[in-house]
Amino acid sequence: MSDILAELTRVRDAFDKPTLRLLDRKWAPLVLAVFRTTFTRDQRTVPAERLHQQVDNYLDELRLAGEPGPEGPGRALCMQWLAHKWLVRSRDDEGAEFYSLTSHALEALDLVQSLTRDRTLISESRIHTILDVVRRFATEADPDRDARIARLDAHIAELTAERDRLAEGGEIEPATDDHMLDSYTNLHSLIGQLPSDFKRVEEAVAGMHRQIISDFRNESRPVVEVIDEYLAKSDSLMKLTPEGRAFEGAFALLRDEPLLVDLRRDLDVILTHPFAQTLAAAEQREFRRTVKTIQDGIRDVLSERQRLSATLRAHIVNYDVTKDRELDAVLRQINQELEAWMQTAGPRATVEVELVPPRVDVEHLRERFWDPADAAPPPPLEDVSDNAPAAPDLDVIRRQGGPSLAELRQALVIAAMTPDGASVADVFASLPDRLRRPVELLGMVHLLLGSRPDAPDDLSEAEALLAALDSEEQVEAVRPDGTRRSFTLPVLPLRASDADALVEGARR
Repeated sequence: MSDILAELTRVRDAFDKPTLRLLDRKWAPLVLAVFRTTFTRDQRTVPAERLHQQVDNYLDELRLAGEPGPEGPGRALCMQWLAHKWLVRSRDDEGAEFYSLTSHALEALDLVQSLTRDRTLISESRIHTILDVVRRFATEADPDRDARIARLDAHIAELTAERDRLAEGGEIEPATDDHMLDSYTNLHSLIGQLPSDFKRVEEAVAGMHRQIISDFRNESRPVVEVIDEYLAKSDSLMKLTPEGRAFEGAFALLRDEPLLVDLRRDLDVILTHPFAQTLAAAEQREFRRTVKTIQDGIRDVLSERQRLSATLRAHIVNYDVTKDRELDAVLRQINQELEAWMQTAGPRATVEVELVPPRVDVEHLRERFWDPADAAPPPPLEDVSDNAPAAPDLDVIRRQGGPSLAELRQALVIAAMTPDGASVADVFASLPDRLRRPVELLGMVHLLLGSRPDAPDDLSEAEALLAALDSEEQVEAVRPDGTRRSFTLPVLPLRASDADALVEGARR
């Protein structure tokens, strides 16, 4: 019989994985386009509310362009993608929720990226990569000491011959643009797989985290018997999964800082070749950030492992044996009482149980005894009247206040009743010095304009009225300290009717 049944089973298992389920969906191109637009190498996490709003905006934009799309709000679609294991949601230290892509979504994006880029399936760079890996792998796998030494001698001799040729002035054959572009494509393909590889390790650690916590909570044995077991699991955490073991091997190399410095320098040297001019600025920037991509992946995996260790430590520290014993004793007593009650109770008998205990009325208890010092009067105030400054007299206080409206109104009434054509400036100049403050001048204008029937309603109308007067006259005011100041005042002649209006205004 052929192996078609076994192969069919394996293929079905592959299609059941989230990666192929994402590519097999009706709206797969739209979902992948949203992921490629939202998540980048620089932005690996997006706040939950922002992603919901972005998905709504993308769908509206596509509908305006005539492109079909799934129904429903962005929040509901994100929850579907979360259930399909294409997105993962996490919280930061402040409680804010963030979305990030899973390894399955990253694998699907890598596959789409490789299909959208023109590349050759076989090239010189790829063959050299295979040959170098096979040669090094065969050297490590060969247990024959002499054979391994022979391989090393041949490699040393090849490198020595090339060094001597260059030292003697041999010609350096420059790499062609096609060769460098082919090598870049091969290297870019390998580097592009790193984010999904790191994410797969992070998810493996998170899965083990959930499994260990679940086992710890469901453990029926006393905690003192299982602490050592779980501590041993946490110590060997990275060795329990294939992803963890692979990461441990790579981590030994990637934590070598001089090695990463050399890698960063080699990347810069590659981009100085003329072929790099054919690359887009975004491709050059992404290629130069290879070291940061490696460091970010390592940091995410280590953070997930530290979170697991902190959770285990919190469970162990907060576990209270005494409370567990008390709870067990209460439950055992409840079972005993229930068994005794069931011997006499009928099949439909019920018991009223108060979920919340009643409040206990306790009289107020004195918290402290009476202290005579608490009832003692405060000490008498110190007499500092000798240091007080002299109180100002009434005249000084009045000179600092507002206008003397009664005296000003009387002066205006007398002037209006005298048919000599006096103006406000003339009346103000005839007043004594104590009534010629600048504020008195304003009060006099206010009284006169406010008493007339055509008086303005607001300040702007009053200003317009004064500005409309053509002639002006000078008036001199006297401040309370004796200094003088001149003001330019529009000519405001007094009318015969102003006397009655002023008297009527005083009565109001």
